[in-house]
Amino acid sequence: MPLSIRPATLADATRVMEFNQLLAQESEGKSLDPAVLRPGVEAGLADPHKSVYFLAEENGMAVGQIMYTTEWSDWRNGWFWWIQSVYVRPEARRRGVFRALFEHVLQAAQADPHVIGLRLYVERQNHVAQKTYQNLGMKSAGYEVFERYPL
Repeated sequence: MPLSIRPATLADATRVMEFNQLLAQESEGKSLDPAVLRPGVEAGLADPHKSVYFLAEENGMAVGQIMYTTEWSDWRNGWFWWIQSVYVRPEARRRGVFRALFEHVLQAAQADPHVIGLRLYVERQNHVAQKTYQNLGMKSAGYEVFERYPL
């Protein structure tokens, strides 16, 4: 059965949580607190102003996810969509799952005249991911990300 992409709903919260937990563990060696993660995921799934998730499914099973949030750019008079929470199950990697998810978001962004670009951040040492993003036409924006967290 071919890969399908669909919007995630509140009914998918447990799956999205699982993927986020796996992503955090794999990419940063972090364990996320379910008491914080669940309401965060549920809030994002319930309100498209907070985030929009898509799931990739194969034979009825979720094999990957992507999420985007929005950022207004006064300099460019438009919206950037920030790609986040990207996860593909290990057994589904190198089979075009991420590419399909990315292309789905890209097409949605291109269909909205107010969206001016896509952005994402990547761990400095994650050269495999960086190469993947470059192969999809993305390039470094030349910025470093700073944060103060927790406040």
